[in-house]
Amino acid sequence: MSLGFSLPVFGKAAATPGGIARYAREAERAGAGGLWVGDRLLSPVAPVVSYPGYDTMPEEFHTAYDPFTALAIAAAVTETAVLGSSTINATQYQPANFARLLTSIDVASNGRLLPGLGIGWSPDEYAAVGVPMSERGKRLDDLLDLLESWWTKDTVAHEGVGYAIAESHVALKPVRKPPIHLAGFGEKSLRRVAERADGWLPVWSVPEQFPADVITSTLAKLRADAEQAGRDPQALGVALRVNAAPGTDAETIAASVTKIVELVAPDHTFVDLTYLTSSVDEHLDLTGRLLELTAKG
Repeated sequence: MSLGFSLPVFGKAAATPGGIARYAREAERAGAGGLWVGDRLLSPVAPVVSYPGYDTMPEEFHTAYDPFTALAIAAAVTETAVLGSSTINATQYQPANFARLLTSIDVASNGRLLPGLGIGWSPDEYAAVGVPMSERGKRLDDLLDLLESWWTKDTVAHEGVGYAIAESHVALKPVRKPPIHLAGFGEKSLRRVAERADGWLPVWSVPEQFPADVITSTLAKLRADAEQAGRDPQALGVALRVNAAPGTDAETIAASVTKIVELVAPDHTFVDLTYLTSSVDEHLDLTGRLLELTAKG
């Protein structure tokens, strides 16, 4: 099993000077197959919509590192690990800048970027960036159109949602077209995955919050819908995030990871350590322990 882990981009560990570079370098040496980021712009004191499962926002999100910077740092100090996001709230960013950022990180990492994109859920974050939250869906569709042009055409001209790109030379191209994975369980989100994405971003929780067949049945439907749309259903990838609740021990996490990987057979799996560690040292210690346990099966 190739197992990845979240970079320390949230919580106390994220505030450690040089911590992301140190963790990325040492985690890859220990055998981590992927290094992943999430995306949180704000942690409102009184959020319009609270974080799922909380009355307000988790304390870990009070400290949040920029995901693009974290990926760029990891690209600079590693050589083989996949560099992924699950997820970046893509529609909260200016599209041309977003396309350039992703391209630059893929080039810097020699083609290791796996962009996992979503549309977010926080009205406060959308208000902060001046983007109407009601336009999330059409802005994501527009962004996917732009990325296709940005990565495949020598000159790009694009009339987008609230912006326009004059015909321009775009000579910097990714090493290979990054495989875009999309998040979501809603009907519209899943239809977009089946028809447009290179892969899906399901989430598994430890302790388990729902049966594993929720993921496997959804994946089967996604692949059937992809085939109906004229796409190769087996080409639809899966990047599985495993969220562990605070205080969950390594043995429980490893056993759950082994179980869900056997059932889903994802292309990529990573454990989100956000709620389990408060320092880079703890992040590294738990990474090593989980790699050891999952290697035993």
